[in-house]
Amino acid sequence: MPTQPEAFFLPASKGRPGQRFCIFHAAQGPVAKGCVLYIHPFAEEMNKSRRMAALQSRALAGAGYAVLQIDLLGCGDSSGDFGDATWEDWVDDVAHGAQWLLNHLDVPLWLWGLRVGCLLATQAADQLSRSCHFIFWAPPTAGKAMLQQFLRLKAAGDMLAGNASGATDSLRRQMAGDECVEVAGYALSPSVARGLDSATLAPHIARHANSARRVEWFELFTREGAVVSPAAAKASASFTSAAFAVRNHVILGPAFWQTSEIEEAPALIIATIAAITLAPTSVSA
Repeated sequence: MPTQPEAFFLPASKGRPGQRFCIFHAAQGPVAKGCVLYIHPFAEEMNKSRRMAALQSRALAGAGYAVLQIDLLGCGDSSGDFGDATWEDWVDDVAHGAQWLLNHLDVPLWLWGLRVGCLLATQAADQLSRSCHFIFWAPPTAGKAMLQQFLRLKAAGDMLAGNASGATDSLRRQMAGDECVEVAGYALSPSVARGLDSATLAPHIARHANSARRVEWFELFTREGAVVSPAAAKASASFTSAAFAVRNHVILGPAFWQTSEIEEAPALIIATIAAITLAPTSVSA
């Protein structure tokens, strides 16, 4: 019989403000096969993705994996305002949530990131006491393009309102002067902007290089026959070069994190379960 998820507030790590809202899905079965930390995407993409995150978490729990969903500082139901968070706060929150899982379960750890959550996952992994595996859902290869896309929302809104000062270069200058920028209802702090601007999807983990580590990389497309971009292939190869066993998965489904209506990608849920339960037979680019 499936158990109900447990919602609770996790006190922030030492030196960080407030509490983090969490949902814990206990693994079904006599023994957990692994534990998974979900790292949500950026700004409004988080809200668009809530249903898919919940569906995948339940599916993982049903397959024998314990899952922790955590709202980062200033996001969702956690303490603080979005504009008060720093990139370092978010990286620390990810590491703190992962360590909570490791403190409670002596099983393999997976960091499951969606979009910007993938960038945070790779940076947070370096703070952990042991190695981990990664699940990447639609990962950006660098944060710079994500930031530019976000700032364009503000620039477009300002231009429609007759304010030509909203160009992305102007917004970057504002943040360089330590000013928050209001974008689509979110106060973007200079720290988050700088962290996102400089983040790349790369294997940051050096301490655990001798441990077997895996990356299950998923890209979604709405057309048959699509392939990953050259940038994604290059980033994937960097993990292979760092001794990760990497598998790339091309899934047919909607970009649910940006659709106007809440959508699901059932094929992605099924493929994710299949990928982590089936060990790779070889390392591939």
